[in-house]
Amino acid sequence: MSAVITRKGEFVQDPPLVQKLLTDVRAGWLFLPFRLWLGWTWINSVLPKLSNPKWYDTGEALKAYWVSAAAIPATGRPLITFDWYRAFIQFMLDTQSYTWFSKLVIAGELLIGIALMLGAFTGIAAFFGGFMNWNFMMAGSASTNPMLFTIAVFLILAWKVSGYIGADFFLLRLIGTPWRGVPASTPTLKPNPAK
Repeated sequence: MSAVITRKGEFVQDPPLVQKLLTDVRAGWLFLPFRLWLGWTWINSVLPKLSNPKWYDTGEALKAYWVSAAAIPATGRPLITFDWYRAFIQFMLDTQSYTWFSKLVIAGELLIGIALMLGAFTGIAAFFGGFMNWNFMMAGSASTNPMLFTIAVFLILAWKVSGYIGADFFLLRLIGTPWRGVPASTPTLKPNPAK
């Protein structure tokens, strides 16, 4: 195991508060209301889309959103600040990708919401939720997206404990992670007490 060591021979560690928030399973209780609120927000945002054929059938609602976002108004200040992102949205419009992409948005919002509510693969769900929020912000839709993105980032950072009061309690023990950790009996690096 490698670690960052100062020139004085001291291990560089996270501050104690950060260690507690991101690795102590008791912090799962702190993240629980944020996780539930974020999950419910995603589910609540997808419910109207499920009953709107312009979303789930034709994709016309997404098309209208993209057209509005990609347009350059008379003021000369488009909603999308970055030209490369506006070109991407225009490409999606030109290829009529809204017909299938609207279904992807609906499925993504629903799955993210359910996973966060259950606390299942919380870090992964929060990552994809944050990615969707980032895309909404890039398309010029601020709304609640900055707040949702910020909470998603905290849930991602605390992935080991943010779903601990939920399905991740079982899933992390059962499945583990694709990368393998050190066995529990292996001692961890400790700071050098001698000064």
